[in-house]
Amino acid sequence: MLKLPSMVILKVNNNITLKQIELSDAKDIFETIDSQRAYLRKWLPFVDFTKGISDSEDFINFIYSVPPEKVELIFVIHYNDKFAGLIGFKDTDKLNKKTEIGYWLSEAYQKKGIITQSVKTLTDYAFTELDINRIQIKCAVGNFPSKNVPKRLKFQFEGIERDGEILIDNEYTDLEIYSILRRKQP
Repeated sequence: MLKLPSMVILKVNNNITLKQIELSDAKDIFETIDSQRAYLRKWLPFVDFTKGISDSEDFINFIYSVPPEKVELIFVIHYNDKFAGLIGFKDTDKLNKKTEIGYWLSEAYQKKGIITQSVKTLTDYAFTELDINRIQIKCAVGNFPSKNVPKRLKFQFEGIERDGEILIDNEYTDLEIYSILRRKQP
């Protein structure tokens, strides 16, 4: 049985809630990926490796397989009580008080400000509750909807990570790196 640390739920607004991921979310995650493969796979390399619900379950089990103090907070995004996507922290370095935020959203929920508002909520949470000093977001150079999120939230563009991620068909893509510091928040 999966033992979770105390469950974190963040209310973004009246329509959007971020709920810490649980094994029971695997079905929604898999069904969304499976029904939107062509749309999601352009920027998300894991889509091709998600062949069954067990792959989504393995992903969630992996998150919680580390010691509790090293668990990364990954959240299910609910929009009007329906699954819309995932958002969370990754590569957190507690010693240096820095982390990265990653996210993806179902096609049906695009252009509603869901990710921008969710990133803002997670940024505030990281600075106030997790004692994080630096947050970064990496976006593929051609992924305009994704890279507009940190721009809207006044993250600073730092540069390009060349060949920073392998996407579909083993093609490398450059990543734009954006960051925000606790002391430089707008």
